[in-house]
Amino acid sequence: MKSFAWAIPVIVVGAAFPAEASDINGNWARGDGNAHVRIAPCGADICAVNTWIKPGTPKEKEGDKLVMSIKEDAEGSYSGTAFDPQRDLSYKLTVKIDGDRMTTKGCVIAGLICKGVDWTRMK
Repeated sequence: MKSFAWAIPVIVVGAAFPAEASDINGNWARGDGNAHVRIAPCGADICAVNTWIKPGTPKEKEGDKLVMSIKEDAEGSYSGTAFDPQRDLSYKLTVKIDGDRMTTKGCVIAGLICKGVDWTRMK
């Protein structure tokens, strides 16, 4: 379960066009200041890739990817599943975007263990 704590923060951001207020695509900074990610389409899914990791941050590295099979439920609200190939871990994922703020929440073991992470859009 210890590796689960690092699975959710892997979310990545990036797009070649300006993002709308509720658009998940783009570059995001994790609330704890330890990671930057780029989120962009990858095939039928959305991928989040670490673009920067604060030196000394354990169990994470640049290039780590999270593959999200999520759909927008409502303006700025997404849900579905995510797969972390580095850790071979799948979980339920919800994402809420409010302007330049994003909150991600991932759950494993039938929703018994969950972790939320706050993000800020990078301009």
